[in-house]
Amino acid sequence: MAGLRVTGGLYKGRLIEVPKGPWEIRPAMDRMRESVFGILGNLAGMSFLDLFSGSGIIALEAASRGAEHVECVERDRAKLPTLIRNMSVADQRIACHAVPVERFLKRCERSYDIVFADPPFPYEFKAQLLAMVAEQQVVAPGGLFIIHYPSENILPESAGTLTLSDEREYGRSCVRFYKSILV
Repeated sequence: MAGLRVTGGLYKGRLIEVPKGPWEIRPAMDRMRESVFGILGNLAGMSFLDLFSGSGIIALEAASRGAEHVECVERDRAKLPTLIRNMSVADQRIACHAVPVERFLKRCERSYDIVFADPPFPYEFKAQLLAMVAEQQVVAPGGLFIIHYPSENILPESAGTLTLSDEREYGRSCVRFYKSILV
């Protein structure tokens, strides 16, 4: 089984597993992860939600950089044992939810300082995902929704209270940062 290394923070250098599964696992690139977390800076005391978790590397990067409340959502139950093992690297409990992201969002009763989504590149509902995150108020006021997606996809510049605040390109992929404006 291939492995990924945590790129920074408390758990820097720790190796985690990439789960096997029927879907292509496209672990977020090291360079992209380092860049995104460099932009975010210290996450001490923040809450973090990792959607389409896969291996959980993004959640672990957030915990490594100080996020205190971290949760993962991955619908593929076959990946769950690996995801849970990977989260055991952290000193804190990281909740892992084995449900479709859309169902999790519809039932979500809290908001997070940062919500990160890395849907499979063939996933056709990225714009609807952005709208659902805004509608369900999953991002706390002043927080961020971050999405990693292929550069050939077109996403709106805003949805509800979420407004595009930054965009970065990494090869054939992009990362967009949407800020939740205060209401």
